[in-house]
Amino acid sequence: MGIFKSLTAGLIAASVAVSAMAQEKWQEGQHYQTLANPVTVSAMDDGIEVVEVFWYGCGYCNEFEPIVQAWKKDLSDDVNFVLLPAPMSRSSEAHAYAFYASEALGARDKTHEALYKALAVDRKPLNSASELAEYLAEQGVDREAFIKAYNSFGVKAGVQRARSVLRGAQVSGTPTLLVAGKYKTSPAMAGGYEESLEVVDYLLEKEIATRAE
Repeated sequence: MGIFKSLTAGLIAASVAVSAMAQEKWQEGQHYQTLANPVTVSAMDDGIEVVEVFWYGCGYCNEFEPIVQAWKKDLSDDVNFVLLPAPMSRSSEAHAYAFYASEALGARDKTHEALYKALAVDRKPLNSASELAEYLAEQGVDREAFIKAYNSFGVKAGVQRARSVLRGAQVSGTPTLLVAGKYKTSPAMAGGYEESLEVVDYLLEKEIATRAE
């Protein structure tokens, strides 16, 4: 019994030490910011929301994508990971519409990687519903169904919601990560792609501790 207590105490002490080290390493105002006004993207109210703000035409987002995908595999079930396209310009707005239209059709598995390749790598001029529909038809997406979804009220509402979240969180570039609706970080702030996800891990731990109080 005494040995068990000693082991438990050791594990708790180690956890506290790790948290203290992370807190010393990741500084508010330098590696992450606390939002003045909380924002949420998903309608789900369970779990802790992590949002990746991205643009298909962003080369940094494209480089970040496989790193995020690998990181996501280890997320616990109580973390709700959400993708949020960034409609910051006329072309990026069209690409945000393409993201939500693909989601509406249940076709994101066909379009997500393809749109990154077309826009961030090949720099194809896909800046309208018709141009995007023609390209995605080559990926197996029905052209007419895509255009209908692209012009639907639900997709328009999704883009408007994305725009509202970006304003609320004062997001000025991609990729950006929002944690628990309270915090904002990015590879630029954290000092690298992997480092930004380490900051997210730290903020998740911070949020879990807060909710446990």
